[in-house]
Amino acid sequence: MESVIQGQKTALITGAASGVGFAVAKFCRSKDMHLVLLDIDQENLAKAKAVLSEANPRLITEAYVLDVADAALWKETTRQILQIVLEIDLVVLNAGKGYKAQGTDAGRLKPWLDGSYWDKTFDTNVRGPLNGLESLLPVLVASKNKTPKSIVITGSKQGITNPPGAGNPAYNASKAAIKNLAEHLAFDLRSDPATAHISVHLLIPGWTWTGLMGNVGPTDEADIKKPSGAWYPSQVAEELFKGLEAGAFYIVCPDGETDRALDQARMKWGSEDVVEGRPALSRWDESWKSRAEAAIQADATARRA
Repeated sequence: MESVIQGQKTALITGAASGVGFAVAKFCRSKDMHLVLLDIDQENLAKAKAVLSEANPRLITEAYVLDVADAALWKETTRQILQIVLEIDLVVLNAGKGYKAQGTDAGRLKPWLDGSYWDKTFDTNVRGPLNGLESLLPVLVASKNKTPKSIVITGSKQGITNPPGAGNPAYNASKAAIKNLAEHLAFDLRSDPATAHISVHLLIPGWTWTGLMGNVGPTDEADIKKPSGAWYPSQVAEELFKGLEAGAFYIVCPDGETDRALDQARMKWGSEDVVEGRPALSRWDESWKSRAEAAIQADATARRA
């Protein structure tokens, strides 16, 4: 199948002003692609546009300030984009956010008592991609050019392994929802001959030094001080495009601490909680912790053999 990653094709990327979104935009620009950049951060979006425009002034570099949770703004922004760009070939729905629950209650109870924490998380991480799909899917489907097009949605390993923690429930649940939604979307599009040319891919980064962890703005990675185990956003971008070239739906990225075998073993253990009737999140349960770790490490070792 013809790749969407080639010169003169157009990539639209949310969360494009920093982190993985900016790295994906840089990779696309290196392949001589036109760019449509979307982000809520006006200042860093302007910086990202300047950097990417300078890389190749002959190519289109459009930038729009957008809160992905605003469905009406999505539609107006899409209308503006289509006045400049005739085709959209690659859509990367990458914008996401982790919020902290507020309140005076301590410990694990706090997230369950703060409804706004859940609203904000789901508005950005779930409604954001859904709003994007509502605006952009009709554009992709209506295109008279039936060459391959791709939709990438950024998920998280936390949406699969679901690690507990006071700040994690809403984020984990939002990314679990994204996994399910992306799976349904991929099935629906490939099952209809009219849309079978639109592929869907779930990007699942590992530990990556992004804006969620302090790496804010379109930063030159040579200037980034990160923990040795974390990946640079550019490494995630490279892994994404390897996955796109291979036609993979699940694009699971390793990092400097966790290889593919360990990821697979952890995911398998979590899914088997249901099959084996173990306690929820048994991997972290005090009565199961040591057994889980031993089984996961043995599984990972066998996968590497």
